[in-house]
Amino acid sequence: MHAVVVKVKINDSEAAESHLREKTVPGVSQAPGFVAGYWTRKDNTGLSMVIFDSEDAANRASEQVPSMIPDAVTLEDVEVREVVAHA
Repeated sequence: MHAVVVKVKINDSEAAESHLREKTVPGVSQAPGFVAGYWTRKDNTGLSMVIFDSEDAANRASEQVPSMIPDAVTLEDVEVREVVAHA
C-alpha cells in the first residue's frame, strides 16, 4: 500500500470544509485503488493521508491533486509514501 500525503494552508475554513465534504471526499473515494482517507485540520493548516492499494494508484491520484484544490486553500506539498505498517 501507498499513501498520498497532502499539506495545505486553509484560507477560508468554511468554504474549504464545504468543498472537502461535497467534492473532495466523494471524488477521492471513487478513485481506482482507494482504500481509506483521512483529512485533518490544525489552525489554518490541513493535512490529509489517502491510502491506495498500489504505488501506481497512489501516483496517479497524486497527479490529480493540484486540479482538485479549491481557492479556499493553498497547496503546500504532495508526496507519495510507502505504508510500512498499519493497525
